[in-house]
Amino acid sequence: MAHSLAATITVLAATSAVPSVQAAEFLVRDQAEYKSAVANAAAGDVVRLADGEWRDFEIVFTGIGKLGEPITLTAQTKGKVVVTGRSNLRLAGEHLIVSGLVFRNGHTPTNEVISFRRTREHLAHHSRVTEVVIDRFNNPERFETDFWVVMHGKRNRFDHSYLAGKSNSGVTMAVRLDAEASQRNEHRIDHNYFGYRPVLGANGGETLRIGTSKYSLVESRTVVESNYFERCDGEVEIISSKSGGNVFRGNVFVESRGTLTLRHGNGNLVEGNVFLGNGVAHTGGIRVINKRQTVRNNYLSGLSGRRFGAALVVMNGVPNSPINRYHQVDQAVIENNTIIDAAHIELAAGSDDERSAVPIASHMRRNLIVNSTPRSTITAHDDITGVKFEGNVVSGVTSVPAANGFTEQSVELAQTPSGLKRPLGSQFEKVGAAADLAVVAREETGPPWYPKPNTISSFGTGRTFAAQPGQDTLTQALATTDAGDAVELQAGEYVVTKIIELAHPVTVRAAADAESPPVVRFERSTLFELADGGSVEIIGVAIDGGFAPDAYGNSVIRTSRYAMLHNYAVRVVDSEVANLNTNHSFNFLRVARHTFAQEIEILRSSFKAVSGAVIALNREIDDLGIYNGEYITIEDSRFLDIGGAVLNVYRGGTDESTFGPHVTLHRNTLANVGLDKRNTSEASVFLHGAQEVSIADNEFRASERVRIVKTVGEPITILERNRLIETAAPVVRQRHL
Repeated sequence: MAHSLAATITVLAATSAVPSVQAAEFLVRDQAEYKSAVANAAAGDVVRLADGEWRDFEIVFTGIGKLGEPITLTAQTKGKVVVTGRSNLRLAGEHLIVSGLVFRNGHTPTNEVISFRRTREHLAHHSRVTEVVIDRFNNPERFETDFWVVMHGKRNRFDHSYLAGKSNSGVTMAVRLDAEASQRNEHRIDHNYFGYRPVLGANGGETLRIGTSKYSLVESRTVVESNYFERCDGEVEIISSKSGGNVFRGNVFVESRGTLTLRHGNGNLVEGNVFLGNGVAHTGGIRVINKRQTVRNNYLSGLSGRRFGAALVVMNGVPNSPINRYHQVDQAVIENNTIIDAAHIELAAGSDDERSAVPIASHMRRNLIVNSTPRSTITAHDDITGVKFEGNVVSGVTSVPAANGFTEQSVELAQTPSGLKRPLGSQFEKVGAAADLAVVAREETGPPWYPKPNTISSFGTGRTFAAQPGQDTLTQALATTDAGDAVELQAGEYVVTKIIELAHPVTVRAAADAESPPVVRFERSTLFELADGGSVEIIGVAIDGGFAPDAYGNSVIRTSRYAMLHNYAVRVVDSEVANLNTNHSFNFLRVARHTFAQEIEILRSSFKAVSGAVIALNREIDDLGIYNGEYITIEDSRFLDIGGAVLNVYRGGTDESTFGPHVTLHRNTLANVGLDKRNTSEASVFLHGAQEVSIADNEFRASERVRIVKTVGEPITILERNRLIETAAPVVRQRHL
């Protein structure tokens, strides 16, 4: 085939011993040259994108290669071709390879960043995407759904790639079965690094999904092996298998909230995987639903999750279940797994009036369950006589569901060369995960040329700047900071005449030698506006709202009024906030829809004369399971003359795919709180749909009562040792949805 192109062309020898034609290499420098090269490319040819930035590039890569003579699209230098702006990649045809590209600083204009199809009819087969990077390539609207990688067609491979930082709605990677040509596909997904996926605060935050409910009775036959999942926290399903015949083998999950969930579909195999929770909240393991699932030779350690996010979950099903609900567990085999220091193993989980079909014809055998500190660990929520327990060994487990199926033994663990632990003694050779269980190393996954971050920028990790009292000196100091930096204030008055926009985490704190708390006053409607990526920590500072405009709706801190992709944090420690009352509805923190706080902390601080609320996380009112904050902690603080609620949190709807909100109020004093006529919550603390609540050792004086509404899930609500003076008793009610 002839090749005509006004770009560099190098003729190469074909890789086969007897080439049918000579292969050509095209180095292209703009989109027009690229289109011409692809149009002329034949089996064995290579198209290289020149190093540099390719902006607003919707790449269409099509062609028919041959076995051993693929058509290749790659970078001139791997990692030095950065695709930005409104860009994506669609590949379709046969025997195609894509490698070496980096997608960063932009988002896809369509539903997918990388799609193994050009149109619904034109799919990719026998093709490979390898050593590509998608790094924080997010749609700017948090709940505008898109997917980063979607596999269609048959016998494709996605490997040695880096996917991290997805913070908008939508699965990071998906396998679609919505056409017969994509079913029973035998795809392979291997040696990829799936990096940090922050909490979404809603459904739609899976890292990997294979199939959908509609096609869940179809076999996908996808192999997912030797991948590394690190801090994939989007929602309760890290991997959601919604099809049959899949294999999940040799993957490592590190400090990832949620589980590998066999959500729909039958006949899947989960073997040789390693789950390392390291005690991080909500880290889980494997959840079993449907028929003929096999879970064997897995290693699970330090997992703290409960309920649907536990170390091992065997669900109850729905009798005659519709395809999108919970099919009964039938003929499951759970064998030779090692579970060490797991908080919970849940059997017949989710049992309720709807989910009443208990597991049947199933086996749980030769598993090793060890706790370093004795605890109950295993909970049966319904009849489990349909599970036959045989030869399981437990140590430090205070109760078991079937005496004949579990043996309590003293177990001494020793570390294997792979870093995992095995029990000493020949009597344990056939119990638990195999001694030679392989563990894929972090450095063996992803492209070797793209670094994997070890930390996320947070408070106090950077440099320190000093600011002297005066007008806008704080603003000037903050303008010089980067992520993790701190600005120290001397005693005196700081007047801020402009809104300070923060786009990275920063600390504002009193200098260690300050003789009295520095006082910050502000003349605009807010002191700090958190732009996307911004967070703020305030330590030892007095904030006075007396200079704020005489208008309603002021705040000390507010989020961007638009959707924020990054989760933010607010910390207030040893500080004083006063005179937020120049007009009504003056909040300390004011948030917008589609913004999400990973953490809000108020410690050892005082708030006085606030006409609005202190913290109001109640902007998601569509009852879709979306909410505004994950962890809210208020301890050892004082609240006096607060017109609204100290805390107002709302999570509505019936969705069960998230873990929060988590609320802690300990050892606080609330006096004259919540009595303003505009406080529609009629509460000093109002919590709707929070999943974990602890309100203890507080004093409520002449204030509105605490109101709590329980909704979905199995929320934990603790109210104890609170002192009520001229304050009505708390109201806790269950809302039946």
